[in-house]
Amino acid sequence: MRIGLAGAGRIGARHAAALCGLAEIESLVVADADPARARKLAAGLGGRAAAVEPVEALFGAGLDGLVVAAATDAHAGLVGRAVAAATPVFCEKPLASDIDGTFQIMVAARTARVPVQVGFQRRFDAGYLAAREAVAAGRLGWLHTVRSCSFDPAPPPPSYIPASGGLFRDCLIHDLDSIRYVTGREVVRVMAAGGNRGDAVFAEHGDVDTGAALLVLDDGTLAVVSATRYNAAGYDVRLELFGAKDSLVAGLDARTPLTPLPAHAVPDTPYSGFLERFAPAYDAELRAFVDVVAGRRPNPCPPEDALEAFYLAEACELARRECRAVDPAEVRR
Repeated sequence: MRIGLAGAGRIGARHAAALCGLAEIESLVVADADPARARKLAAGLGGRAAAVEPVEALFGAGLDGLVVAAATDAHAGLVGRAVAAATPVFCEKPLASDIDGTFQIMVAARTARVPVQVGFQRRFDAGYLAAREAVAAGRLGWLHTVRSCSFDPAPPPPSYIPASGGLFRDCLIHDLDSIRYVTGREVVRVMAAGGNRGDAVFAEHGDVDTGAALLVLDDGTLAVVSATRYNAAGYDVRLELFGAKDSLVAGLDARTPLTPLPAHAVPDTPYSGFLERFAPAYDAELRAFVDVVAGRRPNPCPPEDALEAFYLAEACELARRECRAVDPAEVRR
């Protein structure tokens, strides 16, 4: 199988190594907006990869599938070209920078019947998968509360903020997708708030460095999601489920940066960030993509799910800005 990789940055390099570790991948074709970076990445993959330039050359390279890990503003164009070429594509979220762009990709992929798998890696994490299975099996009884958090140890570079889409679209969108995925329910109402106590760059671009939302699910379950760019104790991502019969948590282990009080244990060295915390999940989602390309399994995260998560993030942002409860139907196309 011949796979293309658009993007040779941090996440692209990680995906390249994982793909080259799969026996079915005969060759990897790498391209990047910075050709030197693509050549350097390809040279370090033990003869399994070759670099091409410009990025558009990928579409003449005889690919069986394409992995998109380029800058966010390039996603829609690359995915669109892959769909037009009938090439299955895996794309890191977001598919596009706005709802309209995401919707258009969904329609194009559906019309062309070309698989487009979106990179919501928590769907492949062992804890989140076990939580989904427990809910489906009725182990918790009826759910009354869900709590999800995404706490980064430090903010991204200031240059990242203007095009990030904001905390709810950039970060909390993972929590919103996970809640839908694990519970199997839809969100019918959201309320949200945000704060700025860190670098002024967030407020300067209409963003927040800390945010929270209260979601009402269609069966009456309440879900609370929260995120921050400033959690110096370490990277902390958890999903807690509370039901009438049992309670469970995904993402709680010896490296979770929480110190119990009174202190009787010190957490191990916390995860440095998402690439380390979700390393097995990233591997699993790429293995899944190879199976999708080979026709062995259905798409585990199609554009329709990415669009639903985007709707919820947009609704949360609207609720934050206007200080009111929002029905996600308000932002739907």
